[in-house]
Amino acid sequence: GLSFSIGGTVTFSNNRRAVEAVEYIPLESILLETDAPYLAPTPHRGKRNSSLYIHLVAEKIAEIKGISPEEVENITTENAKKLFGI
Repeated sequence: GLSFSIGGTVTFSNNRRAVEAVEYIPLESILLETDAPYLAPTPHRGKRNSSLYIHLVAEKIAEIKGISPEEVENITTENAKKLFGI
């Protein structure tokens, strides 16, 4: 199936389109990414991005979907495993 990678820009207050996309896309089709070294999530916007910030993307997706960050992390991890055959 088709997968969508969501990065730090979903946390930007002026990025309504990313939020709308996450609302529409089933969680089973979402992957998380850091876009490192660019596009760090809020509150690190404008600084060098790091994989240490991936939890902020998961937290924002959880907020949008009305679920826990742990559920986002678990499902998107399984999505990545399926995609990469791990």
